[in-house]
Amino acid sequence: MNEGLFYKRVRTLGDKLGKSLNQIEKELGYSRNALSNYKTKTMPSAIRLLELADYFDVNPKYLLGMNEICSKNTAEKNFTELLFENLDKKQKLEICRISQIWMLQELMNNQAQ
Repeated sequence: MNEGLFYKRVRTLGDKLGKSLNQIEKELGYSRNALSNYKTKTMPSAIRLLELADYFDVNPKYLLGMNEICSKNTAEKNFTELLFENLDKKQKLEICRISQIWMLQELMNNQAQ
């Protein structure tokens, strides 16, 4: 059976928190297997969508697949910060390495002038 994007994102966010779907259901006061019902591409009610977005501290549009960036504080952050947050550790280290090289070149260019 094909899993819906909403279900995949809820499950992934739960995994990041180290929580099973059953634990999340308990904490939110949902009935057992309530979140599993979304496995077959059914969509949540608006209230449940907002509750889950708030629980995971993400933008509701991210849960629905309308946005690839999950941060709900997009107005407070610029695009670069949002992009950086969604990189894995190896990618972040590579950006730091490239930035260091660029900074050293800039310092050397400024000293040469």
